[in-house]
Amino acid sequence: MAPGPFAGPQAQQAAREVNTASLCRIGQETVQDIVYRTMEIFQLLRNMQLPNGVTYHTGTYQDRLTKLQDNLRQLSVLFRKLRLVYDKCNENCGGMDPIPVEQLIPYVEEDGSKNDDRAGPPRFASEERREIAEVNKKLKQKNQQLKQIMDQLRNLIWDINAMLAMRN
Repeated sequence: MAPGPFAGPQAQQAAREVNTASLCRIGQETVQDIVYRTMEIFQLLRNMQLPNGVTYHTGTYQDRLTKLQDNLRQLSVLFRKLRLVYDKCNENCGGMDPIPVEQLIPYVEEDGSKNDDRAGPPRFASEERREIAEVNKKLKQKNQQLKQIMDQLRNLIWDINAMLAMRN
């Protein structure tokens, strides 16, 4: 919708000004377009034959070459657009203090309480992942031991049944 004739200069400026969330959405859509165009380029390249002396229809070759060049031009435009969006986002977020990603990931302690920065030193997600990997490794070892014990019991029961059958 275009601003009406009664809209003042402030309304027009607000319409031109885009917030950071909208820029991020535009950036995401641009990245999706870039991926789509790149996939089209690879599809065209895969279907093109190399000029190795084999007779090839020049009309088909020219058509595919034109499509390839058009996709490359559009890809170049999309990358320029993404650069503009990136620069504008950085400009809008220039005064913000960066927060480490590890502090943005919540986790639950073993006792069920959530971690607060006031409760003690923060534990990072990488530490949690390492601890989980260690517990999984120990669990696999215990499962292997239980499997061996079950196999031994199965063999023992088989032997006992075989001896009872021989006695009868």
